[in-house]
Amino acid sequence: MDLNILWFILITVLFVGFFFLEGFDFGVGILLPFLGKNDQERRVVINTIGPHWDGNEVWLITAGGAMFAAFPNWYATLFSGFFLALFLVLFSLIIRGVAFEFRSSDPSPLWRNTWDWVIFTGSLLSAILWGVAVTNLLKGVPINAEMQYVGTFFDLLSPYTIIGGLTTLLVFMFHGALFLSLKTTGDMAQRSLKIARRIALVAVPVVLLLAGLTYYQTDLFASLGAGITLIGSGVTLILAALFLKSRKNGWAFVTNGVTILLFTVSVFWGLFPRVMISSLNANWSLTIYNASSSPYTLKIMTIVAMIMVPIVLIYQGWTYWVFRNRVTEKNLHY
Repeated sequence: MDLNILWFILITVLFVGFFFLEGFDFGVGILLPFLGKNDQERRVVINTIGPHWDGNEVWLITAGGAMFAAFPNWYATLFSGFFLALFLVLFSLIIRGVAFEFRSSDPSPLWRNTWDWVIFTGSLLSAILWGVAVTNLLKGVPINAEMQYVGTFFDLLSPYTIIGGLTTLLVFMFHGALFLSLKTTGDMAQRSLKIARRIALVAVPVVLLLAGLTYYQTDLFASLGAGITLIGSGVTLILAALFLKSRKNGWAFVTNGVTILLFTVSVFWGLFPRVMISSLNANWSLTIYNASSSPYTLKIMTIVAMIMVPIVLIYQGWTYWVFRNRVTEKNLHY
């Protein structure tokens, strides 16, 4: 394995971590206005992710930094071509962060309700746009011989990519509802389970539809391993729904996490060794070799990553352990 492949794998792992951890963040944010019947209940919902949401976003920052350093041409083409879409993603993440911090600075019901809907909007946009982005990577976008995106924002929208956005939205909502069932108690936990069951009824057919469309719209299934992995994500989602029906909430959450893992891995596996597919000419696609930094840069990055990544993982694992208990109205922190 050369360093180009290693860094492609590391970036894949970073996106797996981001979608798994931030996935339930997005889901909780989307469900916030509907599960919380009053201010106290909404505060309970927010506090389930309060100690974690900003740490979870570090995975995205790290993935973007790794992409910039290891594959600068990929970073340049992606962020210029998907500029408006990624601007909307960053905007939604920013307003979510502001809302989490500002919500409790004024006791006015109007003030708090407004910021609750800002959290909802930021979470909803992020959940949809990430699905649109990853399915566009699989489908291919107009990139010319100079590695420049020559399309428009609307070229990123198609029935296939919209289904991709709906898929991540539903899977993240399901993830968030399961997370809430494990982090809250009493009536809130029961309502979370109830809405999780409803989401599962829609999520399963949509994920299976996306897998079918992927077969016809992309070349992902040209790689047998990627195809099996994508199908496996549909199977694990069905298993999560069955675990939920059997009231095994913890197993449902873990299995849905595996769904997110398999889906993300299948996308990157289907791309490999490409990082962006040109819909104009296959020879103009960006790969882990023509989009990469120098071997020396990759070597230095690898040494730094070997030192820092374990430290970050240990620290984030410690924070989840410290805040492992369920959140109730009795231990609210404003």
